[in-house]
Amino acid sequence: MTGIWVVLAVLVLATVFGLYRRATDGRLREVEIAADPTDSVHVPGTPPGAGYAHEGDKLSTEDIGEPLGARATLVQFSSAFCAPCRATRVILEEVSAMLEGVVHVEIDAEAHLDLVRRLDVRRTPTVLVLDAAGLVRVRAAGAPRKADVIAALGQIF
Repeated sequence: MTGIWVVLAVLVLATVFGLYRRATDGRLREVEIAADPTDSVHVPGTPPGAGYAHEGDKLSTEDIGEPLGARATLVQFSSAFCAPCRATRVILEEVSAMLEGVVHVEIDAEAHLDLVRRLDVRRTPTVLVLDAAGLVRVRAAGAPRKADVIAALGQIF
């Protein structure tokens, strides 16, 4: 009888976890910008007292290996055996082709472990949306929807 309860408990936990992952996977969320006046980078468009980002939240051309976009940069962290990474690549390339000044950069997470640690990338694909200055404004873990990426870029412009 105990075995049945264990099996039921495992099934319930697995179902709850699956529903949680389905609800959160690929959802773009704004990056919290700390109200810390000792940080050096001001984020335009933020309310007074919250206009600073930590230095680790800014990426440069040297960090990503390619020039930043004039309006925004879509940075995708991928790995070799990641199936959702291929779908994410297609979505981000389509969005960058549609919008002028938006660039898509794909980074191999395994080859750039220092950047992965610095940005707290825990799974692939992870998508970061950078503004023109290279500040991380939005991020998603998992494959985002095309409409969500476009909406996130609309908030930055």
